[in-house]
Amino acid sequence: MKTILHIESSSNLHTSVSREIGAAALESLLRAHPGAKVVNRDLAKNPVPHLAPAFVEVMYTKPDAPELALSRELVDELKASDVIVLEAPMYNFNIPSVLKAWIDHVARAGLTFQYGANGIEGLLKGKKAILVLGRGGMYAQGPMKAMDYQETYLRAVLGFLGITDVETVLIEGVGMGPDKRAEALTKARARIATLTALKAA
Repeated sequence: MKTILHIESSSNLHTSVSREIGAAALESLLRAHPGAKVVNRDLAKNPVPHLAPAFVEVMYTKPDAPELALSRELVDELKASDVIVLEAPMYNFNIPSVLKAWIDHVARAGLTFQYGANGIEGLLKGKKAILVLGRGGMYAQGPMKAMDYQETYLRAVLGFLGITDVETVLIEGVGMGPDKRAEALTKARARIATLTALKAA
């Protein structure tokens, strides 16, 4: 049975396009993989705290410390997952800070990556990730492409952890009027249907 980790990070709880399309992607995954287990993490409703001094003081010396309990739980969820559906709106050219906090809790030396004789090795190989990215403007191409620190960062950090099978569903231009928003949602739903992660295995 597959396990799907569903990460939501938009602070817009009612009209978020990343939430809407992320839910659609999850529904498609469940149709392709009946009986899959879903683990939900809504980082806007239940934020993961940013790293505190008490966390940093024990992260390398006392792995069983109570200050690391939530981090261990989040790492276990990530390790147990086969597919990660990761939703993120673009806030000021990057991801929401609540999502960055989650990443800081799961990017742990010795747990999700390690340093070895040949350099850094990600320890989460064999997983698939689907990035559902909402954007008010157009960043995939054109003059604003250089300002995209959203997809580039997420792909970089997932790759660092060993997750290199990453597909993206973009919802771009939703802040450019209702017609552009509708067009972006239509394109995103069409993109979902092409995801290789939907293939039953």
